[in-house]
Amino acid sequence: MEIVKTNLEGLLVIKSKCIRDNRGHFFESWNKLEYKNIGLDIDFVQDNQSLSKKGVLRGLHFQHPPFAQGKLVRVIKGAVVDIAVDIRKDSPTYGEHYSIRLTEENNKILWVPPGFAHGFVSLEDNTIFSYKCTAYYDKDSEDSLFWADTDLSIDWGVDNPLVSKKDLLAGSFKNFTSPF
Repeated sequence: MEIVKTNLEGLLVIKSKCIRDNRGHFFESWNKLEYKNIGLDIDFVQDNQSLSKKGVLRGLHFQHPPFAQGKLVRVIKGAVVDIAVDIRKDSPTYGEHYSIRLTEENNKILWVPPGFAHGFVSLEDNTIFSYKCTAYYDKDSEDSLFWADTDLSIDWGVDNPLVSKKDLLAGSFKNFTSPF
């Protein structure tokens, strides 16, 4: 397992060893002991999975404390551009974002700790995206930032994404007061 630190403290890219042969491939996407050995003593309580058409954008989502979620995310099938925005008000990288391409071929996994808004855009039809979460979904604590906010300057790499009504109504970063 290889851990790549990003420019945003706590946000990690994880590359598991993938064994390939003429039958296909195998890799370990989660092993509590291995993650603990790299300093991530995480307890997951909920797994989520989404199926998206090409051009679907989901995000930028988070939950307020005490229901804040850490997420271990990966693509099972297809490809996405995945975005994490640092919303920890005392962080030196507050308001900055990290972008990574997650695909079924590269098997990269992204650890998104609490204190980040998260989203992705699907680059292929029938993309299956997996989230392991450290807290249960709580509708009353969910929140989001507007995905196309000019203050965040995120290049999603797609024109005219398909976005939910909820995400179209998300708040601006300029008027955001972070709960973190």
